[in-house]
Amino acid sequence: MRRKTGTLMEREGARTVAASLISILIGLLVGSILIVIVGLISPNLGLSSMGEGIQLVLFGIFSTGRNAAGALTWGFNPQNIGNMLFRATPLILTGLSVAVAFKTGLFNIGAPGQYLMSTAATLTLALSIPTTVVPAPLVWLIAFLGGALAGALWGCIPGIVKAFLNINEVLACIMTNWIAANLVTWIFDATQVFKNTVENTKSGYVYKTAYNGVETAKLGLDKLFPGSQVNGGILIAILIAVGVYILMNKTTLGYQLKACGANRHSARYAGINDKRNIVLSMAIAGALAGAGAALYWLAGNTEFFWNTYQTLPATGFNGIPVALLAANNPIAVIFTGVFMSMLDIVGLQLTKLTAYNEYITDVIIAVIVYLSAFSLVIKMFISRRRKRKTAAADESGKKGEDAA
Repeated sequence: MRRKTGTLMEREGARTVAASLISILIGLLVGSILIVIVGLISPNLGLSSMGEGIQLVLFGIFSTGRNAAGALTWGFNPQNIGNMLFRATPLILTGLSVAVAFKTGLFNIGAPGQYLMSTAATLTLALSIPTTVVPAPLVWLIAFLGGALAGALWGCIPGIVKAFLNINEVLACIMTNWIAANLVTWIFDATQVFKNTVENTKSGYVYKTAYNGVETAKLGLDKLFPGSQVNGGILIAILIAVGVYILMNKTTLGYQLKACGANRHSARYAGINDKRNIVLSMAIAGALAGAGAALYWLAGNTEFFWNTYQTLPATGFNGIPVALLAANNPIAVIFTGVFMSMLDIVGLQLTKLTAYNEYITDVIIAVIVYLSAFSLVIKMFISRRRKRKTAAADESGKKGEDAA
């Protein structure tokens, strides 16, 4: 009788996770190699510096600085971990934005523009509504919902031109990104209403929302991670990710959205309104990116520099690797968003504690992005190895049965 050889790697989800982990490990390995190469060609760096650089790349989130003797010290660093969670909040939501669009067969490269439009709406609402008349928590809620709505409306534009004119959503998103960048710059630069006049050195900045008493509640996280920027936004982002998972996997709407992504024409033949779902998909994606911007600026400890025409917000683009690395799974996006923000903190630790700089972590992220884009190839490689092993085991079993 032939023996069955069922293993974990026969599952699609397990292969996806393995492919993502391989991408991460190769990225970290490339970063470590880069540290060694820089150390070898630089006269100011030695073996000890290379060793410290590699340690920080792998475990920098747990670095607590240096002791009196100059050696790196390690342990629980509440400030680093809290800041990591704070930075992860918008990344999780922009990652969800990209993932939802991917699930419906669309590439939402417009998250930066949606993020910016939400920024303008969120700050305008939070700073213009007087908290002496309207309670600050209610202003916070209005600003958050207004930011998400602004992102949704901006996301609708590529969805509409894709659904009704069949214009590629990538081209439409690039267009809306730069329109948003210049429009938001004009809004703040022309009106000067929210210009920071308290700090003379920051004339190009908008007030923090804390100026109006509108801040995201800490919910006790400041006690767990003292000295950090963390607040309840990370918990809201996690709840939204769970909600998106339920929407996409447990509801009729989610089924229809994924059906349109699998084959728009077959979905239409089955009676699904493909045009409506394409627009709705981009609206949901825009709302998620907008929610990420709203939570970031409503933290009350960050300030917006309106000269955004110089560059689009990196957080919008970084949602792409977060979604790719998570294989577009909303729950996995939580973990990949935290991982990407951890690399940001590691880069700061490298700059602060060694002669290396944070650009090494940018290289690591770039490698991970490329490899996650080729995750299908990695999954195929894993599947082939598994099939060869199964075939070898079956052949061996067959020979044993014949010999018996």
